[in-house]
Amino acid sequence: MDLVKKKASEPTTVPRAEKDAPGSRPESAAPQATTHPVGESADLAPVVGGNLRRLRTRRGLSLERLAQISGVSRAMLGQIELGQSAPTINVLWKIARALEVTFSALISARTQSGALVLRASESKILTSKDRSFSSRALFPFDEPRRVEFYELHLAANSIEEADAHPPGTSENLVVTAGTIEIDVAGDTHRLETGDSILFEADTPHAYRNVGRVEAVMYLLMTYAEEIG
Repeated sequence: MDLVKKKASEPTTVPRAEKDAPGSRPESAAPQATTHPVGESADLAPVVGGNLRRLRTRRGLSLERLAQISGVSRAMLGQIELGQSAPTINVLWKIARALEVTFSALISARTQSGALVLRASESKILTSKDRSFSSRALFPFDEPRRVEFYELHLAANSIEEADAHPPGTSENLVVTAGTIEIDVAGDTHRLETGDSILFEADTPHAYRNVGRVEAVMYLLMTYAEEIG
């Protein structure tokens, strides 16, 4: 998405103020509070922190080692684990790739699942650093899952750049408002309102709003296999 930039997020998704490139220098240790919940129940910081600590220790990784393979500084990782910093979409994707887990494995509240209505007032929304891009999860955070569904918004004349997602990941995206250009595998695809695209998202890709109004998209992300 690598749900993930005007570089609108620093992830598609979806997804930046700084280009998210493999091997780039570690993220700044300064907190990047870019989770903008509608209500208190939508605060992801403690959820992400607990999941990160659990997944990191399960893999026997120190904070130093995770910092090396993710490109996110040790200080930032420590703040996230303590629930003191809500990371950007870009940072979450870096961590998910390094841990080889799905995006939802980091944001899942891991609560009891059942018939569930997702109220708009309780939406969990992640934004890029400059807030030109936002991603709203349209699936319950009961457990990590192979298929994830997102609502994406991208401001006019903005770009959201995403690094490669895990091997075998695909994105199926439909534009419901505005005009979008998607760069993937060296090709550019222009999508008008109502158009959709399916592509392999395990290579770097970018979403560009070439219109004068905010673009709205719905993204179905499918991982190759259940991980995390």
